[in-house]
Amino acid sequence: MKKILIVEDEEHLATGLKFNIEAEGHEAFVAADGETALEMIVGSHFDAIVLDIMLPGIDGFEVARRVREQENYTPILMLTARGRPEDVLNGFEAGTDDYLPKPFDLDIFLARLNGLLRRSSWLAKEAEPPSQPAVVSVNGREIDFDNLELKAGGEVVHLTLMEAKLLRYLIDHEGRAVSRKTILSDVWGLQEDTDTRAIDNFIVRLRRHLENAPDDPKILQTVRGVGYKFVAE
Repeated sequence: MKKILIVEDEEHLATGLKFNIEAEGHEAFVAADGETALEMIVGSHFDAIVLDIMLPGIDGFEVARRVREQENYTPILMLTARGRPEDVLNGFEAGTDDYLPKPFDLDIFLARLNGLLRRSSWLAKEAEPPSQPAVVSVNGREIDFDNLELKAGGEVVHLTLMEAKLLRYLIDHEGRAVSRKTILSDVWGLQEDTDTRAIDNFIVRLRRHLENAPDDPKILQTVRGVGYKFVAE
C-alpha cells in the first residue's frame, strides 16, 4: 500500500481520484490548496504527489519548487488544464517528474501514477533497453538511473525523472549532435515547435554536477545552431 497526496481544488475531481486510487489498494489524501499541501508534505511521508497547477494561493509550480528545495524527491505527477507546452516545461523546471493534461482518461492517469510508483521499472521500460547498464560512470561520477541518483565523491544528487531521461538520451547518442527539437519530441513527447529554452536550463543544471568546469563544458557540449552532444572523457 502506497500513500498518495492529491493536490486539487476541484472537489469533484479530487473525490474521484481519491476513490480510484484507493480502489487500486493505496491510501489517498487530499489538499485543496498549495499551502495545505506543503504543510501535509512536511508532516508526513508520501510515495507520490498528484499536483494540479491551477490552485488558489500558491500554484502548483511553486509547490513543486518548495518541495524540491526541501530535498524531498517524492515523484510528482503534474495535472495541467490546458496542457500548454510552456506549462509542461515550467513544471519540469520546477522539478515535476511527469505531466498529464486535463481532461484525461482514468486508465491513463492510473498508468502514469503507477509508473511513478515503480520508478525503477519505469526507467527500465522507458529509457533503458535490457543491454544498457543501470549505472554509468562519467568523469568520475556515478549515475544510477534506477534510483535517479548522481554520485560525486561523498555527495549524492537526486535527479528528476525528466533530468535522468535527458541525460540517458544524450549518453545513448554519444558523439552525435542532438537538436533541441529532437529532445523535446523523443525525450518528453512534446511538439517540436515548443519553446526550447527550458532545455538549456536542464543542461546548465546537469553540467553543474558532471563537469569539472561547468562554464567550459567538455562532456555536455553545445553544438552551435543545433543543440547538444555528449562526449565521454
